[in-house]
Amino acid sequence: MGVNIMRVRAQVAVATLSGRAYYMLVNELKSRNVPFLSLIPGEPVPPSIKVVITTRDEADRIGHPQILIYNGGTEPAKIVDEALRIVMDKNLYEELVIGVDPGKTFGVAILADGKVLKREGGLSMERAIDLILSELMRNPAKVKKVRIGRGVPDLAEEVARRLEKTLPEGATVEMVNEVGTSTIKDRGFKRKLSDAESAVRIASKE
Repeated sequence: MGVNIMRVRAQVAVATLSGRAYYMLVNELKSRNVPFLSLIPGEPVPPSIKVVITTRDEADRIGHPQILIYNGGTEPAKIVDEALRIVMDKNLYEELVIGVDPGKTFGVAILADGKVLKREGGLSMERAIDLILSELMRNPAKVKKVRIGRGVPDLAEEVARRLEKTLPEGATVEMVNEVGTSTIKDRGFKRKLSDAESAVRIASKE
């Protein structure tokens, strides 16, 4: 299978000969830009690796103290969430912030203690709301906030109304100004950001 991304940066390893499990896990890791190492079960695990994801049938061949088991009935996102908490040495985040960029399509970004866990763009309003609620439920944090950009006020208020009916206890919704979240200067020229990139900037605004 070979090494993915950069060996020196990887703290997560995927060790499986199951084609389906490998495909599902790697797709999720790549979608979040998480560096990872691919191993064959039984291969030595480099000391830089903090967690190894494998299948139940292959777990006894992994020589590492921190193993996560993936099975076909588990969402790969949940396993990757758990792996990232281990990498960050966090059982509970201090602050989880979800940025939302409403528009013709929606961008959503999930930040935990300032680190981007996930970002998605090109979403419908319904898909964006589903993603927000599922991420709030599965990422434990002392403080949970949803920050919605006010660039399109009607859409922002509609999303806020829908969320406030179903938010988990303790989570709050904030409306933020979108100034500086939609473009970036690149070599002297302004470049428009994707809705996923804009969502990251919205999440970072007070």
